[in-house]
Amino acid sequence: MEAARAAPSDTAAAPAVEWSVGPGPVPYPDAVAAMEERVAGILARRASEQVWLLEHPPLYTAGTSAEADDLLDPQGLPVFKTGRGGQYTYHGPGQRVAYVMLDLAARRRMDLRCFVRDLEQWLIGTLAELGVAGMCRSGRVGIWVETDGGEAKIAAIGVRVRRWVTFHGVSLNVAPDLAHYRGIVACGIREHGVTSLAALGIEATMSDVDLALRRNFDTVFG
Repeated sequence: MEAARAAPSDTAAAPAVEWSVGPGPVPYPDAVAAMEERVAGILARRASEQVWLLEHPPLYTAGTSAEADDLLDPQGLPVFKTGRGGQYTYHGPGQRVAYVMLDLAARRRMDLRCFVRDLEQWLIGTLAELGVAGMCRSGRVGIWVETDGGEAKIAAIGVRVRRWVTFHGVSLNVAPDLAHYRGIVACGIREHGVTSLAALGIEATMSDVDLALRRNFDTVFG
């Protein structure tokens, strides 16, 4: 994470959070460019905060802590280096990505650990509404669920902060092709696998997930 202290601005002047849904799979470079533009607008006080819900075409991203050995077999999928925290992860159809662009200085606490904890609680609350018990695990970033084989990851978190404005965010596996995860060591964790709502027998549409994300965001972030 890159962060520099910024003086808090007038909270009353900050606009409401804008919610957007991407039309179809959004190419990763296009998404990064759009986030960069929005962050610049927030910093210049000419754009509102935003939560952007979207899907990507099948691809891998390498965070700032990614290890070369954790890219096992890209299976012909593109691999993008990215400025977010974390290691390798997969994005693709059937996975809800939520890019979260918030101004921590203007409207929230200037505390990055608190922000990550809030993202965790947001995902846990969303999963609970969908009938799944999600949990955090010490030393393992993301949200985990119990399975017959132990535990598996169902949601990932990878963020970046610029002058206290956040971007990148979270991803929740609704019904992606889990076979693509075999191309990487997801988030650098070899001892546990990944799962999805569909693999757990939860018949939730993307719209169901979006509604749960929206309701629980308001509960956590206000």
